[in-house]
Amino acid sequence: MTATLRSRNSSVGNPVSEFWKKYSKDFLPAVIGILAFLVVWQLSSAIGLIKLPGPIEVVTNERTSTYLFYPFFDRGGTDKGLFWQTLESLKRVLIGYSLAALVGISVGILIGVSPIINKALDPLFQFLRTVPPLAWVPLSLAALQQNQPAALFVIFITAVWPILINTAVGVQQIPQDYINVRQVLQLSNQKFFFKILIPSALPYIFTGLRIAIGLAWLAIIAAEIVMSGIVGIGFFIWDAYQNNYISDIILALVYIGAVGLILDRFVAWIQTLIVPGE
Repeated sequence: MTATLRSRNSSVGNPVSEFWKKYSKDFLPAVIGILAFLVVWQLSSAIGLIKLPGPIEVVTNERTSTYLFYPFFDRGGTDKGLFWQTLESLKRVLIGYSLAALVGISVGILIGVSPIINKALDPLFQFLRTVPPLAWVPLSLAALQQNQPAALFVIFITAVWPILINTAVGVQQIPQDYINVRQVLQLSNQKFFFKILIPSALPYIFTGLRIAIGLAWLAIIAAEIVMSGIVGIGFFIWDAYQNNYISDIILALVYIGAVGLILDRFVAWIQTLIVPGE
């Protein structure tokens, strides 16, 4: 009986066992799906259905395996591991995304509270937001004349629209009851802004922020194409393409997808901390 109690206690207190019981139903299908994808990819490559190296060839490629198993090496210049390449890209995304968040939320609130400004600017914004990131590259270079500001502008102009539009919609969706409360209590503009407007619009704002972080990360390749000879995951892919290092490109895409997923989950986690009920 004592042994049974010990067994039960060890099972209850085992974090690995608890984690497995909680997440195994979600974890196993995901693993099976990934393995199935890798098998199909390998078979398609082996029979010549696609002209790309399979996952086995990617892992066993001498050059690519260096980047895969030694991501922290630094030989100077642009000859660095993928950790440093990705880190430099993240720095640029952070700057461009922060500027987009600042401008997008500010302008979104402005057009959300002012129907006249909304009618004046909405057609322009709807027009500009459809322009793809690559189309901004030559224009940003011509206007700014420097690689780094041009790259940051491409990230900014790609990320700002979902933040701006979702913020404006969130402000416009404030319930009329809240407006009535403001009038009855005669709240000042400052109290209305911080006590009613921002809390009501936060779910919409974070929706825009989550979309924008993904777009900002997607734009990094377009942004870093304009910056020749620099460290960054986008330029790494472009350089690998020019030298026909296809396995390197595939590995870099894995990094980009993983980092993009982490960024999205990070913004979603912040949302749960700030927005009530999320």
